[in-house]
Amino acid sequence: MRVNILGSAAGGAFPQWNCGCPNCRSLRAGNYSGKARTQTQVVVSNDGTCWFLLGASPDLRAQIEATPELHPRDAVRQSPIAGVVLANADVDHALGLLLLRELQPLSVYATDSVRRILTEDNSMFAMLQRAPDQVRWTDFAPRIPFRLLEPSGADSGLRCRALSLGAHFPAYVSPQRQGELNPGEASLGLIVESKILETSSGKRLAYMPAVPQIDDTLLRELESADLLLFDGTFWSDDELIRIQGSGQTARQMGHVPVSSPDGSLSRLAGLRRPRKIYVHINNTNPMLNEAGPEYAQVREAGWEIAEDGWQFDL
Repeated sequence: MRVNILGSAAGGAFPQWNCGCPNCRSLRAGNYSGKARTQTQVVVSNDGTCWFLLGASPDLRAQIEATPELHPRDAVRQSPIAGVVLANADVDHALGLLLLRELQPLSVYATDSVRRILTEDNSMFAMLQRAPDQVRWTDFAPRIPFRLLEPSGADSGLRCRALSLGAHFPAYVSPQRQGELNPGEASLGLIVESKILETSSGKRLAYMPAVPQIDDTLLRELESADLLLFDGTFWSDDELIRIQGSGQTARQMGHVPVSSPDGSLSRLAGLRRPRKIYVHINNTNPMLNEAGPEYAQVREAGWEIAEDGWQFDL
């Protein structure tokens, strides 16, 4: 299985367009020991030919252009991108679907709750339904494995399974609508597995860009992965409050922080099998500074900090 990290930052990217935090100011000034990043986007393939997006970021068009494997080949309006798997209905995770509206058949895999939010409550997403079979929505439920299919209907060799991680829908979803939806479908992590033979499994990716808490069940799932892409949004729980003077804590926003005794760096220290990489990193996070102590602490603990363009063959 090929895994490409097209983007690695949290919402707003790095630097964020309206942010003057120390990280963003230094990066713009050219004296920062770190790299610019687009918003988090991952794409996977079992054969290097047929690709599936995990989410659809607002930076998707630029990310596709920066990735030759995703460029059209011979036919007009023919892309190697066969489908999208949605883990939530957040703007930063789903807005890129509107960039895929040019009438190429596309499969979108989502929970019933996420599909209803996007197709019934938001008229802009009607752009994906202008022609018959322009987008084929496939519902899935947490914990139940499902196949990712090529445009022809053939099996791509990839299996996916969603883990319910959080119960909070995006703020733009009305309280009335939220009351009609399944809270277990609000925020998911994704396990993607390649198939070698009909009766055997291959390598396993765990994609967890938004994790509000870490329990023993999740730890067991992560230990079974070969590659772990985990929520690295905030270094500390009060990060935004300290920098902005107001706002919510990391946990209130649905993200376990990296540091502190109950942060991810400590709670996941016992994982031995997977290669561990932080993704979805907010522009305020000090571990983006490769000359800083936070970056050194993460690296010494055996973790990596994702950069745009990284590729892995599992």
